This record gives sequence, C-alpha cells and structure tokens, in this order.
Amino acid sequence: MKNPEILTCFQCGTCHASCPSGKYTSLNIRKIVRDSATKDVSDQPELWMCTTCYNCQERCPRGIKITDAVLTLRSEAVKKGKILPAHRKVCNFLIKTGQSIPLDDKHLEIRKTLGLRTDKAAWKKALKDVNVLLRSTGFGELIKR
Repeated sequence: MKNPEILTCFQCGTCHASCPSGKYTSLNIRKIVRDSATKDVSDQPELWMCTTCYNCQERCPRGIKITDAVLTLRSEAVKKGKILPAHRKVCNFLIKTGQSIPLDDKHLEIRKTLGLRTDKAAWKKALKDVNVLLRSTGFGELIKR
C-alpha cells in the first residue's frame, strides 16, 4: 500500500498497546501497517483480526489513520480474491438468503416480541432487493475470486 503517512510512524507502540484484539490474538497492528508499506500483506490472517474499533487511530500521536489503512488493505485483499473462508461463507449466505447469519427459532421469537416481521414472504421481497444491490456493486463476482 502506497501511503506516505505510514512512514511518519515512529514506532511508539501506542496503537499496539491500545488494540483490544491484539491482547487476545496474534494481531500486531503496528507491524501489519508498517509491513504494508514495503510488501503485500493481503495473505496475512492477522489483517482480519482487527475489530475496527478505532482505538489505535484515536490514540496515535502522529494522527496516522491506522484503522482506515486496515480497511483499505482488506479491500485490496478482497479484490485479489484473498478472503477468509468464514467470511466467504457469510458472503455466500448473504447472496443466498439476504441475511448475514441464519435466523433460528430463538431469534425468530425475539423478532416477534419486538414486532418485527417473521413471515418468509416478506423476506423473499427483501432478498430480491438485496440481490439488486449486490449485483449493482459487483459483490458476487468479487467474492468468487
């Protein structure tokens, strides 16, 4: 990723210390962003471990847009066809059903309690609308790569 702003990082570690995901995973946000200046990081699983909470970006003393850089790196990875299998599964489920996660009986009951629709006929119309959106953005083709 060609981003001269990244080169102003003086490696203070504030971003890494602020990262909730980095406390529990192998994510080192500082390393990912630094490495992206000189090499392709799209195949690194840590790229997808960022929760996009913006802690790092809000606390960076240099004002580097770290989370924005991660989102850009992810976008570039997807364009190259590099997407985690679990994410691809969610994307395919969205195309098939119009939903990002399956609704089980428990969640259908919650929807009913909240006064939300639970009838499948309404979902068929919504699915058509979702698919129009997905087709217009090239989403389906993007995740097939």
